[in-house]
Amino acid sequence: MNAVWVVLKKELLDLFRDRRTMMISLLMGPLLGPALMIGIITLIATKETERAEKPLELPVIGVEHAPNLIDWLSMHNIVVEAAPADPDAAILNQDEDVILRISEDFGADWRGSEPATVEILHDSTRQDARIPVRRIESLLEGYSAQVGAMRLLTRGVHPAVGTPLQITHRDLSTPESRSGMILAFLPYFLILGGFLGGAQLAMDATAGERERQSLEPLLATPAARGAIMSGKLAASSVFALLTTLLSLLAFKFAFALVPASLLGFKVELGAWAVVQMFAVIVPISVFGSCLVTLLSANAKSMKEAQSYMTLLMLLPMIPSMILMVSPVKNQLWMMAVPLLSQNQMIMKLIRHEPISGDEWAICLSVGVVVVAIIWWLAARLYHREQLAISS
Repeated sequence: MNAVWVVLKKELLDLFRDRRTMMISLLMGPLLGPALMIGIITLIATKETERAEKPLELPVIGVEHAPNLIDWLSMHNIVVEAAPADPDAAILNQDEDVILRISEDFGADWRGSEPATVEILHDSTRQDARIPVRRIESLLEGYSAQVGAMRLLTRGVHPAVGTPLQITHRDLSTPESRSGMILAFLPYFLILGGFLGGAQLAMDATAGERERQSLEPLLATPAARGAIMSGKLAASSVFALLTTLLSLLAFKFAFALVPASLLGFKVELGAWAVVQMFAVIVPISVFGSCLVTLLSANAKSMKEAQSYMTLLMLLPMIPSMILMVSPVKNQLWMMAVPLLSQNQMIMKLIRHEPISGDEWAICLSVGVVVVAIIWWLAARLYHREQLAISS
């Protein structure tokens, strides 16, 4: 343990001497994620609020065919404009988000109590058109329901006769669960930071020192090679956990800056939730440092070790992307899958959902087992004589 402690202090001291690298790792990494997420949330929420509330400029083809409909739209914050000469080209060229076309037979169908046709022109692949199209559809449905009720009343029929079902909604979501939808990417940021937070130190401590030919004198000391590796591993894990803690604190304070009026609810990350998330990330930080150490011990150069980073960055992304595309109900067996279990645990903490003792036990114990296996494999590589020889 004395050798482990000496190597740990040596690696951290070497890292903190490089102030530029330390500042980038401790400040840019933990601050960039919260700043990026808060910026995106604020931008999307502000843009959707403005587009949902401000007057909507709507080009209409065939205004003369439905004057009453045009008056209805004008009374509901719609500014009717002349349609372009080529409506299809205007939509495809993104000159207009949505165009309304009223058929020439609208008047005849209307007078004959037949369904009158109106057509909404839009490009469904454009996100900017989503809110305008939804606003127009809602207004047209409201106008249709109102006119239909009036037609029934003039014929002595109560409008409720034509509505055999009344569908109501009872939303059981909470502010915490709604915030979980917005913060779906938070687990990825935290897991990636913990998983690879100490990667640079772990690579430099093994592949870098091997390339600089400073690893051989260290391995020639009486200290056990397993202890030397454990000290390097502990240093990278400590640094990864430090960056994770800074990221959690940055997210906590960043969410406090988002006004509740912007989203309709307050996004909060409590102190106890931060402590629990940190506990969830601990096995992942050690696991990531062990894995990078293993790959670095097997690499012939620092450049080869760095080439593994692309693959390692994809590993935390896979569970997040799968759950976003195909959400599944939490099951106990998921707690035995590294990275997936951390993702599910963090989402539960964000949504303020209870976590059972079995889930905690399986998640942490599996993490310890995986770390032990990777540590054992890395220790075997550290006992190879070729490790001390630079290529």
